[in-house]
Amino acid sequence: MNGPGPARPSAEVTQGPTAAPARAMLRAVGLDDSDFDKPQVAVANSWNEVTPCNLPLKSWAEHAKSGIRAGGGVGLEFSTIAVSDVVSMGHEGMRASLVSREIIADSIEAVLHAERFDALVAIAGCDKSLPGMMMAAVRTNVPTVFLYGGSAMPGRRPNGDRVDIKDVFEAVGRHAAGEIDAAEFDDIERRAFPTIGSCAGMYTANTMACLGEALGLSLPGSATPPAVDPLRGEIAQRAGEQAVEAFRLSLRPRTIVTRNALENAATLSMALGGSTNAVLHLLAIANEAGIDFALDDIETIGRRTPQLVDTRPHGDAFMVDLHLAGGVPAVLGELAGAGLIHLDELTVTGRTIGASLAATGDPAVIAPVSGPVHATGGTAVLRGSLAPNGAVVKVAGTDVRRLSGPARVFDSEQAALSYVLAGELAPGDVVVVRNEGPVSGPGMREMLAVTSAITGVGLGAQVGLVTDGRFSGATRGLCVGHVAPETALGGPIALIENGDLVTIDIDRRLIALDVTDDVLAARRRQWTPAAPRYTTGVLAKYAALVRGADVGAVTSPSVVPPE
Repeated sequence: MNGPGPARPSAEVTQGPTAAPARAMLRAVGLDDSDFDKPQVAVANSWNEVTPCNLPLKSWAEHAKSGIRAGGGVGLEFSTIAVSDVVSMGHEGMRASLVSREIIADSIEAVLHAERFDALVAIAGCDKSLPGMMMAAVRTNVPTVFLYGGSAMPGRRPNGDRVDIKDVFEAVGRHAAGEIDAAEFDDIERRAFPTIGSCAGMYTANTMACLGEALGLSLPGSATPPAVDPLRGEIAQRAGEQAVEAFRLSLRPRTIVTRNALENAATLSMALGGSTNAVLHLLAIANEAGIDFALDDIETIGRRTPQLVDTRPHGDAFMVDLHLAGGVPAVLGELAGAGLIHLDELTVTGRTIGASLAATGDPAVIAPVSGPVHATGGTAVLRGSLAPNGAVVKVAGTDVRRLSGPARVFDSEQAALSYVLAGELAPGDVVVVRNEGPVSGPGMREMLAVTSAITGVGLGAQVGLVTDGRFSGATRGLCVGHVAPETALGGPIALIENGDLVTIDIDRRLIALDVTDDVLAARRRQWTPAAPRYTTGVLAKYAALVRGADVGAVTSPSVVPPE
């Protein structure tokens, strides 16, 4: 790089006689002498054809590389994996979903480390690729701009009702219950996903895209435009330019992702009624940053933060509605007006988060703090005799605040789903799905198939579901996940039996198993962990390394200072 500026890691592969072999390789991919003095910016791209979430990303990568060139850098693209949570839902494939987050983070770290890149544009489109790339950015501390691929548009039924993927999952249960016929079932399937992009509601991908802005890793206003909006190309161009500038200003992720930034992100998730998966991912990002940020911190934030946007799956707002209403800057602006946002946190733009807020948004979508959708945030942390280390529930996804009923215990999601679709579930039951945790699963499967079936058969407001697995952002109903300790670690969920009384009380933040200590002790003496489902391959490696949901289901060594 000509003139003063930060040291370039890429100089190791571009400068001096010993770099000649590397330069020879780089010449073969199109670089010339003028490029060897420029910052090299990696463009990590999870484009693939296995899900519509990732289809736009190749185009955005080209726009980002154009922006890198305009900013005076050299953009070099590489790919990483992404799996479709929807395609993998409800069967063995879902065990690989959360695992893919770690693979994505690890693969990006490996390439950045080997190739000596100076900066990064991380482009992602579906659920685990977003947090995986954010984790990699914080872990490597390479100046990074995160870029989201954009959401799909909702579909529309002949009667004018808008639909998305949630409606398809729930139609499975409605069809099984005889509520809709085969023709309507087919029509919903065909209309639910009319464009490319990620699922259209406030599910995990859209939640994490919004949180990227609150963390300061994304450009303001970049989370909400739909994938089909031409604005996406302009955003990608600016992301490329800003990545070069972030390198020149030494704006590193660990400078941006502070404890206050994590609090901002958790506050935004609460206000949006975001996915419970955000809890796992924020804890994992905090771990990469070496910040002590725990479940109790998220619960504290949830109690003080009002929910301002009534988003899908329980509400009516889609991502495109939030975009037209002012997007993340408008929500953050409303929260800031109530003193709920740390305004001085640095962002990848070089300015503070406070400098990028919108003064007003459309109150038809973004409620004021003075008249919120709910007085507290969209996610709550529960504790009690069934989950001593904590569990999470999406308050924004249910109108039921308390349920006490007999446990119906299943050792896999498929067994629970068969029970529900067979019409055996009764009002007041609490479905318990165990052996689905990070270790015992392995992989902590999402339960959207069974939760949607419960809603579809008309029992969504009359039964509960408790699991050491997790939920899709599209889940609604009284569904408690992330129960810790999990089954494989001998948590109380491993000892529960059919008919045991389970109480879920959101207002008291309680999840309790009404069984005496003596009985539990006797059961524990008889209990042995189930044999591992996988003994070779990536799932076996994951099970050997992963830690509990209460610390983010991370596999990398903890860098959080001990208490």
